[in-house]
Amino acid sequence: MTNQSIGEMAGKVWHELNENGEMTAAKLKTKLKTDAFTLNAALGWLAREDKVSLAKSGNTVKASLK
Repeated sequence: MTNQSIGEMAGKVWHELNENGEMTAAKLKTKLKTDAFTLNAALGWLAREDKVSLAKSGNTVKASLK
């Protein structure tokens, strides 16, 4: 896993959220055909850049663009 591959996944996540609005992490993982580690790293990247909002309800994490 490299910073470049995480950055590329962050871009894919951003585009998916831009097209479809709020999504659960599980749905993003399925749609983007990635593993949980890479998705979580990409979401963290976007959160650090203040591009996404993350909300947790029970065991569900939802992401949306700011």
